[in-house]
Amino acid sequence: MDISEKAHQGSLRFRYIKLCIFFSGLSVFAQLYLFQPILPMAAEHFNVSVGDTSLLVSSSTIGMALGLLFFAFKADSYSRKKLMVFSLISSALLTIMSTWIPSLGILIAIGVFKGFVVSGVSAVALAYLTEEVQTTAVAAAISMYLSGNTIGGMSGRILATLLAGEFGWRNAVLIIGIESLILGIIFWKMFPESRFFIPQKTDYHQKVKQMKFFLTNPYMLRLYFIAALLMGVFVSVYNYLTFRLEDKPFSLSHFIIAFIFLMYIFGVFGTMIVGRLSKSYPANNILKVSVLFMLAGALLLLSENIFILISGLGLFTLSFFAAHTMASQMTALYAKRGKSSATSIYWLFYYFGSSILGSGTGYLLHAFSWNIFIAILMICIVLALLLATANRPVKR
Repeated sequence: MDISEKAHQGSLRFRYIKLCIFFSGLSVFAQLYLFQPILPMAAEHFNVSVGDTSLLVSSSTIGMALGLLFFAFKADSYSRKKLMVFSLISSALLTIMSTWIPSLGILIAIGVFKGFVVSGVSAVALAYLTEEVQTTAVAAAISMYLSGNTIGGMSGRILATLLAGEFGWRNAVLIIGIESLILGIIFWKMFPESRFFIPQKTDYHQKVKQMKFFLTNPYMLRLYFIAALLMGVFVSVYNYLTFRLEDKPFSLSHFIIAFIFLMYIFGVFGTMIVGRLSKSYPANNILKVSVLFMLAGALLLLSENIFILISGLGLFTLSFFAAHTMASQMTALYAKRGKSSATSIYWLFYYFGSSILGSGTGYLLHAFSWNIFIAILMICIVLALLLATANRPVKR
């Protein structure tokens, strides 16, 4: 076989790439949000408020945002595989280390560092796939990576909840850390080296010029703030829903609450639905409708009927992933040049929104009530809708 040939569907190299890229997404997102469902246990253990423990989640996403900013400049200076292996192994070791940390402050600091190193995977995964896989097979490979992200986020939350309820939250963190380390070692041994990429020096002047253009462009700025607002709202709901469901009138057990995170499956449907619709309808119209449905889903979260609340969560989750898919697609399509810079800034806003709103709304929930908390989130969704409405298609 010609080694200059890109991996094609059916080849052994393609199967290894697809499997390992799935494992990488599984590991990254299982670790990134593993504290989310066990925040009530951590709050009780450290004897702190809801908002304080939410920093266990926000610290990782802040680190992720900072890492993505760093790798926006430096990713092309490193071997793709070596960077991803370093990210997966080191993040798993940090997760394992978290098990024995007695201080909440140090645990939060480790979360920032872990988010930073794990961002190396997200920074180069899509670039590797477009470089190493034949054009006809790229979609299948990217789909496998995104599935790993979604399933990793979902399974990490479910596993953390079940294990924490059975063995305590520290043992749950340890088990997920060991699982991530095993996935990282498999990735290291099986993931094919790049054939079509050579590390190169960074042209900082060009990168800064591109980023300055996107950060001063009204169309792109609106998309970036939409990403920040919607991701912040989404993470807020999943951060604190466990507290709501443990409390009256629901009083649900850890075992039942764990399966609430199966709602992430609706996110996969949301991505698939807008993928089909985008062939027939303008992207911005789909984005606006998705945000409207997200608003409707958030409204149903006010209900004290568990079936209505779960239905609202399903609609909310599906709509968020639909809106996120469209906003990120619109970002990439608008950027004729400097796509990596444009998408890096998008992810930067996305994770900062997750961090700032994800923690800030926890203090609001602690100070007020669930209804006030949801009302604030709905205001954020309305702001995102107004920004989407202002963003008419632009010809360049």
